[in-house]
Amino acid sequence: MTIALSSFEASLDELGVSVTRTTADEFHEHIGEIVVEPAVGVPLEETFDDPAFSLVDTVVVVDPTPASLRQATTGVTGARMGIADYGSLVLSLTRQASELVSLFVERHVIVVSATDVVSNMDKAVDELHEEVNENGGSAILSTGPSATADMGALVKGAHGPRDVHVIVVEEET
Repeated sequence: MTIALSSFEASLDELGVSVTRTTADEFHEHIGEIVVEPAVGVPLEETFDDPAFSLVDTVVVVDPTPASLRQATTGVTGARMGIADYGSLVLSLTRQASELVSLFVERHVIVVSATDVVSNMDKAVDELHEEVNENGGSAILSTGPSATADMGALVKGAHGPRDVHVIVVEEET
C-alpha cells in the first residue's frame, strides 16, 4: 500500500467515511454489499474507460429518470482522483449529471482507482490545472458527508448525502 493511499484512508476515517478496498474482479460483489436500494448511478465506464466497472447487472439504475432519482437511497458515481491529505474526491462529471446522483441521495458511493489517489491538494491542483484553467473545464470536490452547523448543532445530510462510502479499486497483484 502506498503512503498516499494509507493517508487517504486515514483522512476518510476521520471524516466518518467508510472504505472498501477491492479489485476489478471483485467490484460487482462489493457494490451489491454496499448499495442500499433503490439505487441510481452513472456509467462508471466514462470515468474508468474499463467495461469491468459497468453497473449493468447490478441493482443500480444507470441514467436515472427524475422520478427514480427522487426515490433513490443510494447514488453511485466515479471519482477521477482522491486527495489523501483531505480525504477529498474529485468527482467525474458525466453527461448523465453525476452531480445530481451524488447530491440527492442519503448514501453516496464513490468509486476511485487506487492509482488515482494523490498525496495532497497541491498535487491535485497541478493535475487539474490544464483541464480547468486552460480548457474551460470544471471539477467537483467532495469531502465527506454533507454537514452544517448554521443554526446551532451539527446536522448531517442537510445539503447532500449523510452517509458516504468509498470503494478503492486496486490493481490485481
